[in-house]
Amino acid sequence: MTDNRHSHAAPQNLESLIDRIQRDFPGMSAQFQVGARYLMDFPGEVPIASMRKIAAQAGVQPATLVRLAQSLGYDGWNALRAVFTQPLRRLPKRYAEQARQVIRSKNPREVLSVAVATQAGNMRLLEELNHDRLAPAVSLLSKARHVHVAGFRASFGPAFTLHYLYRLFRSSVSMLRGDAGSLEMELRSIRKDEIVVIVGFAPYSNESLRVVQAARQAGAHVIALCDSIVAPIALDADCVLVFPTESPSFFPSSSAAVALIEILLEQLLAKAGKQAVKDIKIAEDQLHQTGAYLNTK
Repeated sequence: MTDNRHSHAAPQNLESLIDRIQRDFPGMSAQFQVGARYLMDFPGEVPIASMRKIAAQAGVQPATLVRLAQSLGYDGWNALRAVFTQPLRRLPKRYAEQARQVIRSKNPREVLSVAVATQAGNMRLLEELNHDRLAPAVSLLSKARHVHVAGFRASFGPAFTLHYLYRLFRSSVSMLRGDAGSLEMELRSIRKDEIVVIVGFAPYSNESLRVVQAARQAGAHVIALCDSIVAPIALDADCVLVFPTESPSFFPSSSAAVALIEILLEQLLAKAGKQAVKDIKIAEDQLHQTGAYLNTK
């Protein structure tokens, strides 16, 4: 066993890196195996966390990760980390390209099986991607004087879900919609120390970036719910919550985004306590009294 750098070239993508580690794993030192196993089991942590944090979670010294990277042919940790970051920077697939692939499928049962498996994978990734990110977002939102929510085009649905459900137990929540070209007017309502929650996934809308820029100019905090930590709306955010959008269909899936929002709201409700429960009861009673819900008795 050896910890020296291998003579072969460093893998340039995650798939080839995984193949290399699987091939070299039996001959690695015990510490290298511990570090490599962590990288393979928690690939979502590598682009997000610092080397020291990853080393601590894996149970090795930071220097071990550096030497592991060098043994795989890289100059150092940052070069290895860049391979894990590549999938987050990939360009979104064109809808038409995905639609052609869907049309080629001939077995409805196979399509259903693949779709369910893909969505299950998306849900499993939510915890891995947001394990250390959810609490800071909940804390920031709980202390905010006012919360603005925005999401455009395909991201409007998840954003509206957040706004609708949050309003059930908090009145100081508003939606930035930009109907009839009024976005600039609505952005002027953002004040210092308020919070803007922006939801978005690739391809990203121009409006979402304008919302982030306006929030920063106003001195407001930004929480981004998006598909990548390197998304344009995430780069200048105070908190980033990440959801995967993998889908065998022609359009990125927003299922994990909605699930993440439901989890976030559950935590916000728990943080708000008994008063939030009272507010929900009042809102629910009003909806029934005004005839918003059908009487099924």
